[in-house]
Amino acid sequence: MTTKHWFLPEHVDLFGMLRAQTEITVEGMQDLVDWSAGDESGADRVRECEHRADDAKRVLWRALRDAFSPPIDAEDLFSLSADLDEVLNEAKNLVREVEVMGMAPDTPMHEMAVHLSQAVGHLADAFAAFESDGDPTACADDAIKSRRNEERVYRDAMSALLAVDEIHEVIARREAYRRLSRIGDVVHQIADRVWYAVVKEA
Repeated sequence: MTTKHWFLPEHVDLFGMLRAQTEITVEGMQDLVDWSAGDESGADRVRECEHRADDAKRVLWRALRDAFSPPIDAEDLFSLSADLDEVLNEAKNLVREVEVMGMAPDTPMHEMAVHLSQAVGHLADAFAAFESDGDPTACADDAIKSRRNEERVYRDAMSALLAVDEIHEVIARREAYRRLSRIGDVVHQIADRVWYAVVKEA
């Protein structure tokens, strides 16, 4: 049985922990960009970042459990961390599926990865803005703009598949495009949560 100590815990830098997880996610998404441009070693780096981000997420969650007065609502911090974790989970799964299907990344995959990497960078700026005089919602809007750019590439790439006769290639590339689109969905969800946290604290 764990003994409870009834005193206020020392200050814990929860935002610093979220930034640490975000920095790994930004790194992992850049590795995804490198992989999609033909750097095969990027696949291992994506996987390695996903594991590191998992560790950073757990550090934050444990600290959040014991925090007396988090800088923003604890539920929002938890959600931002959890959804951010899903970004790299999906990136790792994308790499794995492409490898299993014996397919090389193509130009649309690279372009989508670039836009998603930019979006995650804007999310990192949003998290940093919570601790400064910046505007988290403006950064969140920039992330959504990058996600919309990714959507346009996704639609064009899916349309182009109609002209491909090889059914195995169509199936494989469609699944890869959809995986990237799901990453975009999660990015949009995080951006919306940033807005929600700001509105709630106003």
